[in-house]
Parts: sequence; structure tokens; C-alpha cells
Amino acid sequence: MSPTKPPAQAVSPLGRRSVKTLHARAVKERLRWLHADCSAARSKRDVMATLARAFALPAHFGGNLDALYDCLTDLEPLPGDPPAGFLCVVEGLPAGSGFGAAQIESLLEVFADTADHFRKSGIGFELFYSLSGESPARP
Repeated sequence: MSPTKPPAQAVSPLGRRSVKTLHARAVKERLRWLHADCSAARSKRDVMATLARAFALPAHFGGNLDALYDCLTDLEPLPGDPPAGFLCVVEGLPAGSGFGAAQIESLLEVFADTADHFRKSGIGFELFYSLSGESPARP
């Protein structure tokens, strides 16, 4: 019997990865697909509202980083034995005065902490992100 491959854990730049290809992978591997397009966001409030809608966070989501972590770690992967996990894409995070480098770093830290939470439960969590103004990934 071959050893079980550990679930993937990553928070990485989207780079040249294709969102369409990542979505196809999520379907093939029975990963819960979460996709947020933040290209219209200009502030932290806009980013949080976009994530809440795109990830179907509960109505009680407070719109701050602590609440984001709590809501993300409450999400359930698709049913399976064992559950496969999550594949997430967050595109077009604003990189300007309304949402600066420190806020991007804090948001990415929440995503990394979320990945660590799921790792401890044996569930994969991969998130790929891009910043506004970056060249779009291939279709």
C-alpha cells in the first residue's frame, strides 16, 4: 500500500496560472471551489464585501480579518472520505492607497492561518491571488 499524499497547503501568487484550469482541477479532484474577483474593490471594506459574497460567508460575517478567519475555518469541504479540501482564487486585490501593502500582507496572513488550520485537520487549502494591475493570467 502506498503512503497517502498529504493534502496541499499553499497561499501563492496566481502568476501565469489559468483560472479556468484551476477550476477544472477543482472539479476533477472534488475540491470546493471558491473564487472572488476583487477587481472593482478599492478599500478594505470593498474587499471584505466581495469575499463575503463570493465565498457565501454567513450574514453575521463582521467584515474584519478575525471574522474572515472564523468564517473561512467554518467552511466545509465537499463530502468525501477523506474530504479533499479547497481550491481558492482571489483575483485583482487592490494595491493602492485604499488597500495598501500592510493590508494585503494581513489578508494573506489570514489565508495562511486558514491553510494551517485545515492542515491540522488533514484537509487541503490552496489559495492563489493576484493584485490589481498585474498582467491577467491566461484564460
